[in-house]
Parts: sequence; C-alpha cells; structure tokens
Amino acid sequence: MAHIDPLAPDQLPDGLRERLAAAEERMGFASNDILTMARWPDLLGALEGLIGTIYGSAEVDLGLKRMMAMVASSAAGCRYCEAHTAHGAARMSGVDGEKVAAVWDYRTSALFSDAERAALDLAFAAGQTPNAATEDHFAALRAHWSERQIVEMVATIALFGFLNRWNDTLATPLEDAPLGHALENFGGDWSAGKHGSE
Repeated sequence: MAHIDPLAPDQLPDGLRERLAAAEERMGFASNDILTMARWPDLLGALEGLIGTIYGSAEVDLGLKRMMAMVASSAAGCRYCEAHTAHGAARMSGVDGEKVAAVWDYRTSALFSDAERAALDLAFAAGQTPNAATEDHFAALRAHWSERQIVEMVATIALFGFLNRWNDTLATPLEDAPLGHALENFGGDWSAGKHGSE
C-alpha cells in the first residue's frame, strides 16, 4: 500500500496534465511515481529535465542505459524500478525481449558483449549500499568506453539511485503493464513486494 497516493489525472493542473499525457502515450500507462511527484510540480519539472538529458543523449545506447538501470535497481532492491526499466527497455528502446530477460545472466550470456558486461558490472556494484564500485570496474570500462560515455553511465545509475529511494520509500504501486512484463519475464519467484497489491 502506497504511503502517499498518486494523484488522479483529473487532479493535475492543465499544463502538467498535457505533459504527463505525452509521457503516458510513450510508456503505455500513467506512471504512479510521476503522479505522486506531481504533488510538487517544481520537483517533477527538475526530474523531467534530468531524465531528458540522460535518456536524450546518444553517447550510450538507450537500451543499455535502461538495462543498467534494471541491474542497479535490482542491487538496490527496488522492485518498482526493476519492472519499469525492463518494460521500458523492451517497449521503448527496442531491446529484444530475450535479451532483457537474460540481463540477470549478463556475465555468461552470449547475448551480451564485453563492453555491455563492463557497464552492467558497474551498475550492479554502484547500485549497492554501500557502493561497491572499484577502480577495477573503471579499468574494465575504459577498455571499451570513452570518459564521456562513462560519465553518462554513472549519471544513469545516479538517476536511479534517486528513483529507487523515492519509490521504495513510498511503496509506489506498480502499474499493470510493467507488473505484467516483470511477472512474465523475470521467472516464477519474482514478486512486486511492497509495490504489489498483496
């Protein structure tokens, strides 16, 4: 059960309602974390700017950034963001569903390159508390990625540090589309936990 209920669409100011309708069209559902954050429109606007900057840059493939966010969210224990980023990688970034489902086995799966493995290793280490990123992670990244690309990867992980804390603290309820995607693709033992209706 959410600690603060998301606003209903008819409770949103007109300008915000239009912006969120565009996001809903892209994602295929109204995002409860955004509807909760809409209680403070300035905060939501700042987050939209940050997301737009990070996801709008093409230095690192958007599908990889979303899979990094999945892995970082998993390390942080946020089931809400895990499900959202998996759904986003498959629906909005065009990552093959088999690859999204295999992200948990990225170290051994032939679907991932060494460059992707280095990025996902950093995401998993940096998503933990305490942060487990080491110089070895950055040495592995530098074999494949530029400093600018690494900065973009760290920005992606840091963005989800905020979103993981936000959604896990508020027990944001998962919407049907990402919940269904996670239940179908993550295996029988996956549960939405506090983000589900059970």
